[in-house]
Amino acid sequence: MLIWWGGSPSYNVALARSAEMVLRWSERPPVTRLRTEERQIIVERQDFARGSPRPGVPAHDLTFNFIIMMTLFAAGRETFSNRNVAGLLLAAAILFLTHVAGLIVTIKSIYALQLGAWSQANYGSVARNIWGAAAHFYRLVGMYAFAVGLWWLLRPGVVVEMPKGRSVRKRKSARS
Repeated sequence: MLIWWGGSPSYNVALARSAEMVLRWSERPPVTRLRTEERQIIVERQDFARGSPRPGVPAHDLTFNFIIMMTLFAAGRETFSNRNVAGLLLAAAILFLTHVAGLIVTIKSIYALQLGAWSQANYGSVARNIWGAAAHFYRLVGMYAFAVGLWWLLRPGVVVEMPKGRSVRKRKSARS
């Protein structure tokens, strides 16, 4: 938890920059800017009115699954083995990509649902439902599934030994 809490400010900057790059690449014209302010990522758009409030996304709400994943990797018998550490590092890199995707989905959900008349004018009902559902999925299911799934896929393998003297025989098919 200390690693996550202490590294969050730098991590949030990298997260905001990566998500901004993808958002601006997908926009015509590119108007979204993301900046970090304490533990929030603030959404700036060049087409927002000067005095209007800027939506913020609490970064820790998107990234706390890192703690879950680290705990799962640390709970094994071979916590500091090369395979476990390598798996953790690869999982952390992949989890970063899911955090970028989660931030993008959250911002698109804000655009589609929380900006009043602007949202109605720029997003149809299908798009509003898709972005809203995607943001809810990430928050309620995806965050946990990504952390546990990455651990499950990248943890050191468990070797199961067969009892001595037993063999596995294949049955001949009816066509043979």
